[in-house]
Amino acid sequence: FPIVGSDSPADFCSKIAKPRKIVLLVQAGKPVDLTIAALSEHLDEGDLIIDGGNEWFPNQVRRSEELAQKKIMFMGMGISGGEEGARNGPSLMPGGPKEAYDMIEPIITKVSAKAGDPEVPCTGYCGPIGSGNYVKMVHNGVEYGDIAAHWRSL
Repeated sequence: FPIVGSDSPADFCSKIAKPRKIVLLVQAGKPVDLTIAALSEHLDEGDLIIDGGNEWFPNQVRRSEELAQKKIMFMGMGISGGEEGARNGPSLMPGGPKEAYDMIEPIITKVSAKAGDPEVPCTGYCGPIGSGNYVKMVHNGVEYGDIAAHWRSL
């Protein structure tokens, strides 16, 4: 794929095939709101913004409601994998409208990690808005508990 630069949100949005599917990977909180505000001015009905920043799920619900007024879809997607995920694919936990998931499912199943069998992607529809981030939160709790148990056993 060619890499094409942009110098503004308008220019960026104009270069993406419709319906647009945009993944945000910015710091949680106000930076997400500012990025959504800048992009949403240049998006159309049926476009999709996906926040992959492991945001607090009530913020995902609020953003989804705000964007729904513009008929722009919104998903929150927990992402896990660290450097191993960067090399071999992450685990992706999307939550939001099923229609939005159906738009990205072919993409995220290709880029996600595979569980044992190369045909089984480490992703799937988690449910309505907020659920992907909730699943990620539970994942982190299990992971950190596992780490603590390991260190206590030494």
